[in-house]
Amino acid sequence: MQSDTQTVPVSKKALWSEHILRAIPVLMLLASGVMKLVKPSFLMKLFDRLGSGESLAVVIGIVELACTVVFLVPRNSVLGAILETGYLGGATATHVRVSDPFFIPIVLGVLVWAGLYLRDARLSAHLPLRT
Repeated sequence: MQSDTQTVPVSKKALWSEHILRAIPVLMLLASGVMKLVKPSFLMKLFDRLGSGESLAVVIGIVELACTVVFLVPRNSVLGAILETGYLGGATATHVRVSDPFFIPIVLGVLVWAGLYLRDARLSAHLPLRT
């Protein structure tokens, strides 16, 4: 019986790049999710300015942490990346709506997929960006 996942030899440079590209968004999303659960005053002021009440902070934090945990599990990483993309798309739309800078959620989304692209041979087979 043949597995649908393939082990492809990866250079040390690509391996470190993948780890860094995955670590940056994961650490930022984990920190952001925990802060939403702790609810510091500066974050609650931001929530008010964005049109979300304090009551949504915990729910949004739980969703953010759940998406990140799913992304961290290697077997579920593609599903996690899809969930993170949806979450970050909502964050981008929220910031655009109030004319805030919105590049950080977009950059985080790109980093999520870039790290996954370097790690998962199945994804790079479906998106042949390199030869």
